[in-house]
Amino acid sequence: MQLFYTLDLESDLCTLNEEESKHCIRVLRMSNGSTIHVTNGKGTLCQCTIIDDNPKHCTARIVERHDNFEQHNFYLHIALAPTKNNARIEWFLEKAVEMGIDEITPIVCDHSERCILKRERLEKIAISAMKQSLKAYLPVINDPTPVCKVIGNAFSGQRFIAYCDGDRRTPLHDAYRAGNNALILIGPEGDFSNNEIQQALQSGFAPVTLGNYRLRTETAALAATAFFNLVN
Repeated sequence: MQLFYTLDLESDLCTLNEEESKHCIRVLRMSNGSTIHVTNGKGTLCQCTIIDDNPKHCTARIVERHDNFEQHNFYLHIALAPTKNNARIEWFLEKAVEMGIDEITPIVCDHSERCILKRERLEKIAISAMKQSLKAYLPVINDPTPVCKVIGNAFSGQRFIAYCDGDRRTPLHDAYRAGNNALILIGPEGDFSNNEIQQALQSGFAPVTLGNYRLRTETAALAATAFFNLVN
């Protein structure tokens, strides 16, 4: 199955943008009559037939529509501090989308080494990973946000903060109840500051550990993503 992305799924016809059209017609050599699948990244997956194989604006007729395609039964929000090496956060994003994630928030912390990200590039990586893994949901990617604001925002579900040291922490697999929405904070390479940890705890975040070993930020975030998807 070849999956393409467009927001244009409101009528019986859909048109791919120039980049998607070029990949469809020039690279994959599809033409009028070929079957493709298209998603809007919001849960709709359509089977379509190409009726205009223009490599700049390919148009297809929607034959079959599936809403809420393979929607999972929980909402996963990972809030993590961007890594100093930008390639590592991009690697996490790609793999997390393949596994299944609903929202990603880069958080700015006291020990953050990077506070600026190219959101457009991250969205392209997410779209590519969504198509590659044949998913119909594109995660929300927020702008970098102070961790204190994320802590203070309302969230309907279980909230966790993962950090390296402390006696109060519970293994994530013991703290999480399957089927619940989840928000987990993953700190920077220097971990969260004591003030940030205390603020999260006072706001009702459960302190958790992901294991006995010290993980890189992107590894910890991906381990959490894999855990929530496996348990659910």
